[in-house]
Amino acid sequence: MQNNQPSRRSFLALAAATGALAGLPSFTASAAPLRSSEPLSTPRHQLWWQAPAGDGSMIEQGLPVGNGRLGALASNDSGRELLLITDATLWTGGLNDTLDSDGQFPYGRADFGSLTLLARLTVEIPDHDLGAVSGYRRTLDLDNGVVTASYVRSGVTYRRQIFASRPDDVIVLHFGQDGGGRYTGSITFEGTHGETGGTAESFAGSFANGLKYGAAVKAYGSGGSVRVSGSRITFTDCRELTVVLSGGTDYAPDAAAHYRNPSLDPLALARTKVKAAARNSADTLLRTHAADHRALFGQFDLSLGTSTADQRGLDTWARIQARADTGDPDPELEAAYAQFGRYLMIAGSRDSLPMGLQGIWLDGNDPDWMGDYHTDINIQMNYWMADRLGLSQCFDAFTDYCVDQLPSWTDTTQRLFQDPRNRYRNSRGKVAGWTVGISTNPFGGGGWWWHPAGNAWLCQSLWEHYEFTRSRAHLEKIYPLLKGACEFWEARLLTTTLDNGKEVLIADSDWSPEQGPLDAKGITYAQEQVWILFGNFRTAAAELKRDAGYAATIGGLRERLYLPVVSPKTGWLEEWMSPDNLGETTHRHLSPLFNLFPGDRIRPDGSTPADIVKGATALLTARGMDSFGWANAWRSLCWSRLKDADKAYQLVVRNLRPSSNGSNGTSPNLFDIYEVEQGRGIFQIEANFGTPTAILEMLLYSRPGHLELLPALPDAWAASGSVTGAGARGGFVVDLRWHDGKPTEARIRSVGGRTTTVVYGGKARTVTLKPGQSVTLKDFAR
Repeated sequence: MQNNQPSRRSFLALAAATGALAGLPSFTASAAPLRSSEPLSTPRHQLWWQAPAGDGSMIEQGLPVGNGRLGALASNDSGRELLLITDATLWTGGLNDTLDSDGQFPYGRADFGSLTLLARLTVEIPDHDLGAVSGYRRTLDLDNGVVTASYVRSGVTYRRQIFASRPDDVIVLHFGQDGGGRYTGSITFEGTHGETGGTAESFAGSFANGLKYGAAVKAYGSGGSVRVSGSRITFTDCRELTVVLSGGTDYAPDAAAHYRNPSLDPLALARTKVKAAARNSADTLLRTHAADHRALFGQFDLSLGTSTADQRGLDTWARIQARADTGDPDPELEAAYAQFGRYLMIAGSRDSLPMGLQGIWLDGNDPDWMGDYHTDINIQMNYWMADRLGLSQCFDAFTDYCVDQLPSWTDTTQRLFQDPRNRYRNSRGKVAGWTVGISTNPFGGGGWWWHPAGNAWLCQSLWEHYEFTRSRAHLEKIYPLLKGACEFWEARLLTTTLDNGKEVLIADSDWSPEQGPLDAKGITYAQEQVWILFGNFRTAAAELKRDAGYAATIGGLRERLYLPVVSPKTGWLEEWMSPDNLGETTHRHLSPLFNLFPGDRIRPDGSTPADIVKGATALLTARGMDSFGWANAWRSLCWSRLKDADKAYQLVVRNLRPSSNGSNGTSPNLFDIYEVEQGRGIFQIEANFGTPTAILEMLLYSRPGHLELLPALPDAWAASGSVTGAGARGGFVVDLRWHDGKPTEARIRSVGGRTTTVVYGGKARTVTLKPGQSVTLKDFAR
């Protein structure tokens, strides 16, 4: 099989030259980028539209760009380009380490805080309004990470390009044309928090929490003139115009420094960055950015089959509508949706904070749920995709966030978890280690209720990254999190006696997110997660040769943990250690199925008691097939684990249904919309990552020592297809081709793994490799 991925050596060389390995945590100085002279490749992955976004519909229609820290939504209006610009660290609020009278962390924009917009940039070109142009088209080039728009006016074709460069740490807008065209207009650059004292080219401000921020812009052109005129930048008769902007905050991922870098001047640094970038042509900036973007985007490829000529002839929004109207599979659109998720991951998760509920894309300063980090599904689902779809490097933002927050989480747990107002406090009166609230912010703060099992779920995600990469450095980094979470649960578990006289350990009073009784003991959600946590810690301690005695203690506790059974009344896997269903039968959360996915204790391969698999299947069936966004993605993943390709595929397709008037589904720009109330939908990004994860899991299931090819391949993709660069737990990367529903070739490459069994159709082959080695398997009919 052809391998189009860059070698690790060439990637490391490029990454080092562009600052990718510098470990830059936020807005800070960076090394000079490597300038690329390579010609841009012809894009294979282009999404396109025939109309721009309106000012009032940016979250549904604006096209996203980002460099992992800076993000923007672009309108692409021919006569009035609007960019809504964010910085991942521009948060109000603070440590929020108090409890209210109900035992909850305050959850408002002033106390807990909220992600907010950094700036608005408007480029007015009055004589290019939509009524005066023809042939309008805009595209999102996933291969190169560029938004483009083009149109014809007076016989001249005008083109613009917008991208967010990580090497130069700027957002770039370039306006060009073919022929004798000219640009005349103005640029307005302003903050969104009532800043005063700025200029046409920069502004600065600070929040009540002491966070300082600043932003700067510079415009330059060829032919004509560009000058500052009062509060605007004007340009007259320019053949080309380039606008570069940057900005950031003095946030620092350091609890000891109260999450601030007092020596950093955000405004001065923003000015320095735009000045440095403006020394280069737009073409040079674009080539540098595209080379950096492709180094990640090119690590994975996906083909799910061939779409029809009629489908290919439709623009992206019309294509989504047609897919829903006809019900006909559109395999190239479905693959492009997965690649769009990868594009968002590259744009939103590199060397800064991880992505929360909306990633780094906002249309105002009041995002629902503050745009925060929910720890009972949302932040975890955001990162299920990274390792599986060839973006392991993007997972680092999640790891670093947890490591950086640990001192605050530990301190707050020690001081407040046993507060008598906390309904989830440990009834044994002891507390140790750390846990989190249902919501967390970048300042160590919690929001809403305490979430005792949140520490175990975060650790499960961190551990799974180790399973994919086998990175010892990562394991050493997360080890304190694993150990501290175990200490918390060692202090929290209670002993109870079952009807058969057996003594077992159960979790103290808790809530099965986000429904049912608030004070049930032994909930399945917690029991399964603690079982996983204890097992992973024991393995980690052995791998690192640490804490042998404590690991043995934790192993002993694990053996005594109660694990859920099937209710004799409902036939479902019990959710509350009760034969009665105590909550909503079709609830969005699949909390009791945690160990079907993302865990995998429950397996339909004979290694799990048949009644448990049957009970899990019955519960999943009861939850239903028609939810929204991330809930559909989670359902799809569970059905994939149960090898039901039809149901898994139906749920992927449901997330591709077009959103209308805020209804559940996909918006014109492919953002996932969740209808929170009649006629009002909001953007939640998890489904944009969870759905691609579901697509990949239908093609490849893995756990350490076991790879299964095409476990849930739907008929819509069966004719032919391929995946290149898929991550597999155990430390492998898999390239796979199939035809007529059967694999024709599988290349297994080790990135740290040693031995695994490759399974298809009930037949197994054992593969043993050294790191860096690969083997190609064929003839699966034998």
